[in-house]
Amino acid sequence: MTTDQLAIEFENFQGELKSFLLRITASVQDAEDIVQETYIKASTKINTFRGESSLKTWVFRIGSNLAMDQLRSRKRWPDTVTDICREESLKNPQFFKEAMNIRQTSPQGNFEIKEHIAFCFTCVSKTLPLEQHLALLLKEVYGFKLREIAEILKQSEAMVKYYLHVSRNQMIDIFDQRCSLINKQGICHQCTELNGIFNPKQKAQEELAKIEMARDAEDKSKEELFDLRMKILQELDPFESGAADLQLYHLEHNRKVMEKYLGETK
Repeated sequence: MTTDQLAIEFENFQGELKSFLLRITASVQDAEDIVQETYIKASTKINTFRGESSLKTWVFRIGSNLAMDQLRSRKRWPDTVTDICREESLKNPQFFKEAMNIRQTSPQGNFEIKEHIAFCFTCVSKTLPLEQHLALLLKEVYGFKLREIAEILKQSEAMVKYYLHVSRNQMIDIFDQRCSLINKQGICHQCTELNGIFNPKQKAQEELAKIEMARDAEDKSKEELFDLRMKILQELDPFESGAADLQLYHLEHNRKVMEKYLGETK
């Protein structure tokens, strides 16, 4: 394969790679930088690509390695991340002032509950060990097969199965305990709370009725509800949705809060 052919193929899945890296790093800048670095590295090593896997799998392996190298020394986020960041935002009037400005002026400044569900998963999934986090996203959101994930992570298929089993169960447990859309006793109501702030004339319950996961929460198993949450992530591009600017601003806020909370510097 030539570098010209790589450029054409890379364009076809660049958006998926970028959103994948965003959901790992929780940083727009890091995601963009790693995408660029991935392309440069793939270009310089294109002569080593033997076609034993798809080019997409090969490139995702490069991008995943770069992301893991950057993130391995960083601490995992606590499963109370949404509570911690909510408290910090309430103490920061400037945060809501700028968020409201985005809401009123940006074509990608809508507040959509469905988008916030995806945003929430991005934050909460950073509670997982790094390899488990990547394996879960690659399988459940980006549709890679088991053998492809094993190649990307340089692990055995048996180990990937273990990562998927453990990470999936952990996420199901967290959302079952915390998310009021999944469990009516859940303690987190931020989707409806933020809808009231940004869409004061819009009834949150009417919006939730449009979302299968929220609408049918009492009739589905925990596993089925998790699959519906993953379906929402699959359908949303965090850079291209009508809510992208508002949610990415919110994500950057949470990343900075977590860095301070964990005592880390970027």
